Amino acid sequence: MPRILFIKTSSLGDVVHNCPAVSDVARQVKDAEIDWVVEESFAEVAALHGSLRRVIPVAIRRWRGALFSPSAWSEFAGFRAELRTERYDAIIDSQGLIKSAFVAALARGRKHGLDRASAREPFAARFYDAQHAVAGNLHAVDRNRHLAAAALGYRLEGPCDYGLRVPKAPAPQGRPPAANRHALLLTMTSRDDKLWAEERWCALGNWLDGRGIRCLLPWGTEQERGRCARIAAAIAGAVVPEHRALGELARLARGAHCVVGVDTGLAHLAAALDVPVVGIYCGSDPALTGLHGNGRVRNVGRAGEPPAVEEVQAALAALGVVH
Repeated sequence: MPRILFIKTSSLGDVVHNCPAVSDVARQVKDAEIDWVVEESFAEVAALHGSLRRVIPVAIRRWRGALFSPSAWSEFAGFRAELRTERYDAIIDSQGLIKSAFVAALARGRKHGLDRASAREPFAARFYDAQHAVAGNLHAVDRNRHLAAAALGYRLEGPCDYGLRVPKAPAPQGRPPAANRHALLLTMTSRDDKLWAEERWCALGNWLDGRGIRCLLPWGTEQERGRCARIAAAIAGAVVPEHRALGELARLARGAHCVVGVDTGLAHLAAALDVPVVGIYCGSDPALTGLHGNGRVRNVGRAGEPPAVEEVQAALAALGVVH
């Protein structure tokens, strides 16, 4: 049985974008046993993929902040030992960074990665036994799929299948099905230039509420919680739920009537779950990292050109979630 190791450590959106490549390998390589090294924060998401044998958490982000901690070095030694329990037929670093290439170097087996012209950090290519050219103007999902196909020698074909297995969160008891329709509004993101104006969120939320769709505004940090609370206070019936882990958010998204989000990993996760999603782009290029895959997504706006509320409403109408 061929043993394949993927290395895609972070961030959440990047992890989601790697899932179709895992699905391709499971479909194209007979009896493949597939493992994945991923940051501990996102291991729960990788574990949702139905074709993985093993998820190997790594804590590079945390260890870098504790270089003089004996416990951090002990954890690193344990990770290295676990990683080296197997010899892999192919190790595929789809991150293309020096940190991920270093992890690949620790594993036993033939290492594959992007060549200098294709990698996000060209020096990373020095760590690979085989370097592959992948066009830089492709969407991140397609770059990952092309790299895996080149590394393992199969022809890339078939639909984009994220392979995530997530049940819907149970609906509240005692309410008619129509009253349980909810939209997730993902207002938070890692960069201020990717944020959409709060007054536009408020206008969109009230428009959805007027169509019988209740708005939920999940959050991750206290700063994000404050932003969500301000927006929810201006939307009739809106709810800011308690803090939830990624797996719980995935189940909540899986049962949503629709999702609207800025360029954030949770929006990509929702798109991977075959939920109608509208992506709002204000500070990044949707051609390279936009919502991708199943036809039930729409991307609006672009870097430096945030979309108007009416554009988001039109995208939701085009997806058939409002009338």
